[in-house]
Amino acid sequence: MNQFLEIHPEVGEALAAGNAVVSLESTIISHGMPYPKNIETALAVEQVVRENGAVPATIAIFNGKCHVGLTKEQLEYFGKADDVWKVSLRDMPYVISQNLYGATTVAATMRIAAMAGIKVFVTGGIGGVHREAERTMDISADLTEMAQTSVAIVSAGVKSILDIGLTLEYLETLGIPVVTYGQDEFPSFYTRKSGFASPLRLDNANEIAALLDAKWKLGLNGAVLIANPVPEEYEIDAAEMEVHILQALNAARDANVAGKKVTPFLLQYIADHTKGESLEANIALIKHNAKVGAEVAVSFASLKD
Repeated sequence: MNQFLEIHPEVGEALAAGNAVVSLESTIISHGMPYPKNIETALAVEQVVRENGAVPATIAIFNGKCHVGLTKEQLEYFGKADDVWKVSLRDMPYVISQNLYGATTVAATMRIAAMAGIKVFVTGGIGGVHREAERTMDISADLTEMAQTSVAIVSAGVKSILDIGLTLEYLETLGIPVVTYGQDEFPSFYTRKSGFASPLRLDNANEIAALLDAKWKLGLNGAVLIANPVPEEYEIDAAEMEVHILQALNAARDANVAGKKVTPFLLQYIADHTKGESLEANIALIKHNAKVGAEVAVSFASLKD
């Protein structure tokens, strides 16, 4: 047991029994949605995981520990507090050593999930290569972490504010399998379309679990990205969304927003300028990802020797 790891008893019992566990990030609670939508969504996502046969483990940092599984009261704190760090890998030792509160990004959540022995992680959308990265060198640590941490990630593709083509190229360079669930086109967060063909396609949780089992038994370390398209009824027109994204990028540039503040700024700008439509899509896709993630976790757990 790592001295910096604190596992909730329910999660620990499930892991010890070899049962399905799904890890969840906390950045979406502290930096991705306004209160009280963030708490309502976090609790709803955990419930979806339970309804589909797995135990949810929301991950966050506080009291000098990486906590795997949070109480409702702890979730409430992360949803309301305004002094919570957005923690990626580089921030983890500082936040832990200083006993600060930290909400974990995809990269940090993956690493902590792997430390705890959890193999499936559900999020909204992963980070990637930002637009104009050839000028800014802004590439998310999510991608480099995926190259070395053996956790399956269920997301609605990559965030549409990013350069999707370059992100897919970089994932290929890192040797990370990209599997789209149930369609041939790679999705782009708010919309089921991206204009890019998915490298791989599988149509059910059992097939995905078999791929995970084969990859890791072959000694091929690293993640698998499972791209799960947003439900059709919540999809936003791609052309309409692109207009809002370009406006958001210009606003961020004008406001000199940089670093880890970029993504929360862009998502909030888009939510404000789509009359909340993008927020509702975000909530719907996370719940959908939780369902698929739990199904994959249950199937994968059944394959263990």
